Amino acid sequence: MKNKVLILFPFLFLISCGSEEQSNTFEMTVGGTGVPNTIGTQHFSEFKQSVEEGLPNAKVKMLVFGQLGSEENIVSGLRRDRVQFANLSAIITSTLIPETALLYAPFLFNDEKEADFIFDNYLTDFYKELLAEKGLEFIAWSEIGFHNIYGKEPIILPKDAIGKRYRVSASLSSRYFAEAIGADLIPMGYGEIVQSLQTGLIEAGDNSIALYVKTGKEQEAPHYTLTRHSLGMSLMVARKAWWDKLSKEEQKVIAEAWPKVSIARKELRAEAKEDLGNAEKMGIIVHTLKSEQRALWKQASQGQTERMAETIGGRSQDLLNLIKQGKTEYQIQFTE
Repeated sequence: MKNKVLILFPFLFLISCGSEEQSNTFEMTVGGTGVPNTIGTQHFSEFKQSVEEGLPNAKVKMLVFGQLGSEENIVSGLRRDRVQFANLSAIITSTLIPETALLYAPFLFNDEKEADFIFDNYLTDFYKELLAEKGLEFIAWSEIGFHNIYGKEPIILPKDAIGKRYRVSASLSSRYFAEAIGADLIPMGYGEIVQSLQTGLIEAGDNSIALYVKTGKEQEAPHYTLTRHSLGMSLMVARKAWWDKLSKEEQKVIAEAWPKVSIARKELRAEAKEDLGNAEKMGIIVHTLKSEQRALWKQASQGQTERMAETIGGRSQDLLNLIKQGKTEYQIQFTE
């Protein structure tokens, strides 16, 4: 009997170890609507590899090419714990936090360097707080790039947009900008743009280089005017209820697996520069604006940021005040 008990001890020990190992295993579904063969989807691939190397017991399921459907579906997945980690555009985030729509306001930022400074030093803590209230953990900013105008015909100055059938998204910034330049607003989802250009339902619209080049839009609307009027931004988030159950080590590995924001920005901007450099080969006609021409676009859309803030309400003014503070500090530090 004594020998039987001794034999059982190793067996029970193995069961105990197996149960402990199994309890440390967790699944993680990552959602997104990335465009294949871009630096953004490369970041997703690197993220998966880093998480699995740092956490061998993690099972990472990548659904980052729109397999879950629209961004609305991804938000629903986060709420229902079907998605634990996701990339959400500022536009879809505005359905949870309305003030986020202001980040797309026309000419809110002068250039990338100013925007980087303000996002890193003034807006990160603000959004950590707002996202936590909605059950999401802020992980990182993920830039999409400045929006420019595409068209079947050249649209160089605001007057050229008057009466054009112009695609607008569901965001206030998109609608208000198009109204300000006198375009004929045609609301539609992102997935309908190419077909609508083909049929003539729309003649123009705007998007970042990453969401214009190699997406089919450039074949139907080859004129691309560098207005740089609205900075496209997305957020990397995790479901907070899931995140809070992870150990500190697991949180650290996952958070650090996403590329550092400085590296991600550098790589995205390098890709955009390369795409513009290859524009002629792809049949794209790039129109670079002179400073006085861009000033006309800024003048045409003047007042839209304040109009958005009034419409949205909530903490919109707090957000604008933070951005104003950031601009002032940036001017002090970098332009004197």
